[in-house]
Amino acid sequence: MAQPPAFVFNVPETPEDQGQDPSPYDESEVHDSFHQLIQEQSLRAAEEGLELRVLPQREPGPETLGASGSGHQALLGPEGVPDYSTATLRILASMPSRTIGRSRGAILSQYYNRTVRLRRRGSRPPLGGVGRSARPSLRLYDLELDPTAFQEEEKRTLLVKELQGLTVTQRDHMLRGMPLSLAEKRSLREESWTQSGKQRGPQGRRGLLPCCSRLRYACGLALHSLGLALLSALQALTPWRYALKQIGGQFGSSVLSYFLFLKTLLAFNALLLLPLLAFIVGVQAAFPPAPAGSVPTFTGLELLTGGGRFSHSVMYYGYYSNTTLNQLCGPPLDGSQCTPEAGGLPYNMPLAYLFTMGMSFFITCITLVYSMSRSFGESYRVGSTSGVHAITVFCSWDYKVTQKWPSRLQQDNIRTQLKELLAEWQLQQGPRSVWGRLRQVAILGFVWLLCLGTTLGCTLAVYAFSELMIKNPVSAEREWELLALPLVVCLLNLGAPYLYRGLAALERHDSPILEVYVAICRNLILKMVILGILCYHWLGRRVGALKGQCWENFVGQELYRLMVMDFVFTLLDTLFGELVWRFISEKQRKKRGKPEFDIARNVLELIYGQTLTWLGVLFSPLLPAMQIMKLLVLFYVKKTSLMANCRAPRRPWLASHMSTVFVSLLCFPSFLGAAVFLCYAIWQVRPSSICGPFRTLDTMYEAGKVWVRHLEKAGPRVSWLPWIHRYLVENTFPIYLVSALLLAVIYLNIQVVKGQRKVICLLKEQISNVSPPPTSTLAPPPHPPWTWAVESVRLPNPSS
Repeated sequence: MAQPPAFVFNVPETPEDQGQDPSPYDESEVHDSFHQLIQEQSLRAAEEGLELRVLPQREPGPETLGASGSGHQALLGPEGVPDYSTATLRILASMPSRTIGRSRGAILSQYYNRTVRLRRRGSRPPLGGVGRSARPSLRLYDLELDPTAFQEEEKRTLLVKELQGLTVTQRDHMLRGMPLSLAEKRSLREESWTQSGKQRGPQGRRGLLPCCSRLRYACGLALHSLGLALLSALQALTPWRYALKQIGGQFGSSVLSYFLFLKTLLAFNALLLLPLLAFIVGVQAAFPPAPAGSVPTFTGLELLTGGGRFSHSVMYYGYYSNTTLNQLCGPPLDGSQCTPEAGGLPYNMPLAYLFTMGMSFFITCITLVYSMSRSFGESYRVGSTSGVHAITVFCSWDYKVTQKWPSRLQQDNIRTQLKELLAEWQLQQGPRSVWGRLRQVAILGFVWLLCLGTTLGCTLAVYAFSELMIKNPVSAEREWELLALPLVVCLLNLGAPYLYRGLAALERHDSPILEVYVAICRNLILKMVILGILCYHWLGRRVGALKGQCWENFVGQELYRLMVMDFVFTLLDTLFGELVWRFISEKQRKKRGKPEFDIARNVLELIYGQTLTWLGVLFSPLLPAMQIMKLLVLFYVKKTSLMANCRAPRRPWLASHMSTVFVSLLCFPSFLGAAVFLCYAIWQVRPSSICGPFRTLDTMYEAGKVWVRHLEKAGPRVSWLPWIHRYLVENTFPIYLVSALLLAVIYLNIQVVKGQRKVICLLKEQISNVSPPPTSTLAPPPHPPWTWAVESVRLPNPSS
């Protein structure tokens, strides 16, 4: 075993240091000397085996002179103790290992000095009536002759008396900052209150002040405890409180990125659902329209098909009326809009429906762009990450952790981070030969052809089956047959990723992260093409086939069925597919054990489900609520299956950019595609004439034009609103201007980042040109506190 490098740290003594005692502080400047306390702490550390190791004496050779810089050695005293200079002892005494373990008496003495300075700064009268033993000076006490217990008791008495001279706020602030236990702080507070009450008792009404102060403090403490209890309760409701730390410690940042992405989707759906509930669903539920016919009873099949009783509820677009909801109005016979009575406050439901949808998508877009930019800033930081290994080793431990289970969890997390960092460093070495590169390119091309052919076959299958469903419409008595198309789509989405995973075994990528990115790309192409075919099926074919019917309800029900079937297949694949794959892996491949967690397939399932939510929110405003419940259930199911059926990645890798990639995929193919689909439905497709808030209009967008025409007739007080609509909404020039400004800001930010990188490179070159300082120091302890992290890291063989 190689010995740890030994260092010698000795500071030459200056003329000013001659004649001074080896004390860490100057007696003329500091009120209380901690020289004896430092000696006691040094003896205690020596007993525990934590004292600095003394280097053996050897002849000063050229290596020693070059290493030390000046050739100074630590001389041994008469008893074999190294005799350091005064300056060296000062630096040693100021180190954390000598100051962090001070005794309780030292702490009391230090805070006694602070209270003295605080009381003098407050212009309070001196304690003239106090005896000599209680004066604010500890120099009268012989620290070497008094017992330790008596010394601490005297310091405690002095501290209590000084605390009595402070105000209640200053006293609480001082006690709160003391590095003592809660019982010790409580005892000091009670003693200062009790003695203060005894002194002020005979003074009439002033005796009530301590009671009032204590009551006020008790009330504040009770409110503070209540707030902490409520905060703990809110944190306990979140499903990612302790689970994310456990997943990150056992499986690494790659698997953790999936659950962080699921958490992000929960936030997006909650942000989308709130305005819909406030301005559309809640208002319509408060003013329900008169039923057009008999309402069917609930049979239970609606939970799968989404039809039946759900069609006559706030679940779908067709239930919402085109009336002013605060006025009683029966269904008009000629199909025109109801007009509010005189003196009423109109709530235009078509306008509210259109504007709420637009604002919800705009808020979601802003949040997505902000999340993506923030993720880019965290993942692609300016500068180098060459020192991240040392930061992880020396600066990752949280010293506030005291319990056994959290400390073990933190150890696992740091160990996994070290594995990922070292694995990423190993991937940068050993490039392939030319023949190996050509062979790899040929295999990649062959596998990509097979994957694209599979995607094309799945697309043709979905298109053919959708055309078959149009030619053979389903009657209301056989409503369960509507599940055929969602069933086919979910089977293709489930089987094709497994085929891609089998073909990816032929490629044998060197980088695990490259393998995940390739799998994400293939699954994304499959799901986006299938969704494109379905969008054409709904807006291009179903609108014409469902003339005289509420086609918006049908599209909403189709998306509901797709979400339900996707959720069912995800649960079946998680509970049974991963379990069966685990049994096969354990029996057939005993050496490898459990399978790994498929990050690409599971992430694309989340993106696919979120895309369905955005596509259907116009036709079913409560789809975000369903997505929230689905994600909550998936979190617990995936976590349980991960712990039971999966193992950590065979080749650890650092997923530093995975969250950025996931949010980018969610923004551009998913959200952008859903926005294009909804814009086409709002601007180009004619709404149904028998249902919904836009039943009398040619397009949904005309609801805004009708409102503007009403505003133009309302008078000059609201004339600015039609102007804004005409010149800022309908005119395309402001859109182009804002887009150009946005691109200019992005370009400037890119140039600023490039300039910062150039400056960093120049500074690094200047630092490298400077001669290194003489190596210093002390011999490190034989067992550093982070040895457990380094010794526990065992990287697998890259060739295995």
